[in-house]
Amino acid sequence: MRLRMFLLVMVLAGAWPVRAMQQPPQPPKDFVPVDESAPGEQIPAMPLIGGAYGFIWVAVFGYVWSLGRKLQKVDAEITELERRKK
Repeated sequence: MRLRMFLLVMVLAGAWPVRAMQQPPQPPKDFVPVDESAPGEQIPAMPLIGGAYGFIWVAVFGYVWSLGRKLQKVDAEITELERRKK
C-alpha cells in the first residue's frame, strides 16, 4: 500500500512541471480585450463602490447605536427591579 502511494505521489509530482510548461489556451477570435472597448461602454466604478461602502458603514453605525439604546433601557429596567427588590 505504501509503495502504491509513493508511486502515485511520484507520478503526480512528475506531471506538475509538464503541466506548468504548457501553452495557455488562445482566446476566441471574436474576443475583444477591455482596453480596446469604447469609453462609453465602461461603468464608473468608484462612485458605486464609495456609495456601497458608505451605505454599509451607515447601516453598521445605526445598528450599533440602536443596540446601545436597547442596552441602556435593559440596564435601567434591571436597576429598577433591583431597587424594588430591596
